[in-house]
Amino acid sequence: MTRTRSLPTSASRRQFLKTTAVGIAAWAVTPYTWTANAQEKAAPKSPNDRWRIGCIGMRYQGSVITREALPFGDVVAICDVDRHVREQARASFGSTAQIFENYTDMLAKKDIDVVLIGAPDHWHSKMLMDACRAKKDVYCEKPLTLTVAEGQRVCEVVKETGRVVQVGTWQRSDARFRLAVEMVQAGRIGKLQRMVVVMGKNKQGGPFTPTPVPSHFNWNLWQGQTPDVPYLAERSHYTFRWWYEYSGGEMTDTGAHHLDIAQWGAGLQHSGPVEIEGTAKYPTAENSYNVAVDYHAKYRYANGVELEVLDSPRGDYNRDGIMFEGDTGRIFVNRGTIVGKPVEELAKKPFGRGDFRIYANDNQSRPERMGKIDAIKNHMGNFYDCTISRQTPISDVISQHRSVSLCHLGNIAMRVGAKLTWNPETEQFANSPEATKLLRREQRKGFEVV
Repeated sequence: MTRTRSLPTSASRRQFLKTTAVGIAAWAVTPYTWTANAQEKAAPKSPNDRWRIGCIGMRYQGSVITREALPFGDVVAICDVDRHVREQARASFGSTAQIFENYTDMLAKKDIDVVLIGAPDHWHSKMLMDACRAKKDVYCEKPLTLTVAEGQRVCEVVKETGRVVQVGTWQRSDARFRLAVEMVQAGRIGKLQRMVVVMGKNKQGGPFTPTPVPSHFNWNLWQGQTPDVPYLAERSHYTFRWWYEYSGGEMTDTGAHHLDIAQWGAGLQHSGPVEIEGTAKYPTAENSYNVAVDYHAKYRYANGVELEVLDSPRGDYNRDGIMFEGDTGRIFVNRGTIVGKPVEELAKKPFGRGDFRIYANDNQSRPERMGKIDAIKNHMGNFYDCTISRQTPISDVISQHRSVSLCHLGNIAMRVGAKLTWNPETEQFANSPEATKLLRREQRKGFEVV
């Protein structure tokens, strides 16, 4: 059979959505491993069934995940280095919650069961490991790490402490992405040959003007392990992601979601590529956003599968998302759509008992609820279930270390500007001392990630 190159029209897409609902309803009853239903557990049988929650980093996504955790517990502690943010968070989520400026003081509290981490990327690894050592289960926003070396240490600490950790890659709890992964792994597009991920352009801006540090903001503590530099309002809060010191731009922002789904669909979520190459252009103005202006990356895996990252739509790849291409068909998926002939045929030929299946959650059994917020709720619900059962959550640290490593490797290849050879077993480069140095970063004294 020749490879399918066209995507459904708007009319056929409407028909596809109808048939997909039938298909999802059919495969939702297939016997396979379930966690306890998160929505049923939202009404606890006793006070001990509810989490006592400590929250770190309450601006933007931190407030989102806290809101989604409220059906499962009560906020007893709030931490943020911005006094205005932490006081507002207490007013919104827990009028009796104790507030902290330094998260280490919060972790010393014995009456916290679960810690939610919504701080900027450069703090994720250290906060997560410290929370695990304090005997708390953790929900940590993506990306899991700032460097590959951090990810290796995070996996060790989670194993050593036995804590339950869910990473906030909520696309793993969205019915569309789960369906795409199951169909690819079940061979519905034949042998997987290629994946293309379309993300988005990094934001440009600057030069920005240094200003005095606001009296309500602890700039030294916010910087953490990163270099101590003069305060710029644009370095903190939401726009931190456009500075390489604290994040990795779209490669680690959208990439932590989309590249995770790509590797999962390929069945390589616990491995990685063997070759990486990338190109990028970088701003040069001082005090300006410094992640890549234009970027492109290509990966090759040991089994021959290729993965390409585009920073904007082009040609056949005309919108953000993930395209899986096999030798008999292809599937495209993003946060609003899943299309491709294999999807439309699912109602005619449901999954069989021998097909790869992801363990079910509430989103799978209710296909009419495939929106972003429901997926986030369901992701938090899966975490709740696993804190009770002590099972591994859907976004475990090992797979998420591998996924964000893919993001980091792409950024490293772009910065080095050469084709790199990678050993996914040893997690080392074979041909570039320059790239090897970028697997970790120098850390400011007193804030080391260990």
